[in-house]
Amino acid sequence: MTLSPASRPTSGGRPFDAVLCDVDNVIRVYDPSPLNALERAAGLAEGTTMKLAFAPDTVLPLVVGRVTPDEWARSAVQGLAGLVSEATARELGEALVRTPFRADPAVVSLLREARAHVPLVLVTNTSVQLEEDLEVLGLADLAHHVVSSARVGIAKPDRRIYDIAVERAGVPAERCLFVDDTQENVEVAAALGMRAVHYRDPEDLRRALRTL
Repeated sequence: MTLSPASRPTSGGRPFDAVLCDVDNVIRVYDPSPLNALERAAGLAEGTTMKLAFAPDTVLPLVVGRVTPDEWARSAVQGLAGLVSEATARELGEALVRTPFRADPAVVSLLREARAHVPLVLVTNTSVQLEEDLEVLGLADLAHHVVSSARVGIAKPDRRIYDIAVERAGVPAERCLFVDDTQENVEVAAALGMRAVHYRDPEDLRRALRTL
């Protein structure tokens, strides 16, 4: 766990007064095995489709709300031209946007407990489907506020999305705990004065919330 220096504790002894938490690969976990199976059957290395899809120029329009997930997938699989047939590329694109996901129960439990003590804000780079996906997961009420990049048109690590999340939390940046699985996003949060945790597994979050 990478943790920035703690800010001054409040009179109640807490080192932070709000939690800002990422969604994907923290709360929501994906199962790429169906997509990987299709790639193997097509003679592609596992992860090829994801690599194309999450290239910065390809994924940015998705996470700032300019394209739908289906449009994103069609754009991503254009890079497969010459490697697989057009029909296979379409199948891979469909599998990409329908990659199964679930909520990590350990993370959800920890965040629900934290929510009882301090404001919880989800701040995530995601598509316009986030609200629907949270409903499917039974997590529509998990956080006090949700800052979706696709709704505000700004994606991490742009500091403006952090500013929006801090404003929603209602406390200064230096009183926020920020949790994310991407090192660059964590570094920006730390530079803004937040207590920043590089998430790798639920124990990272458990340690960070232990003082609540």
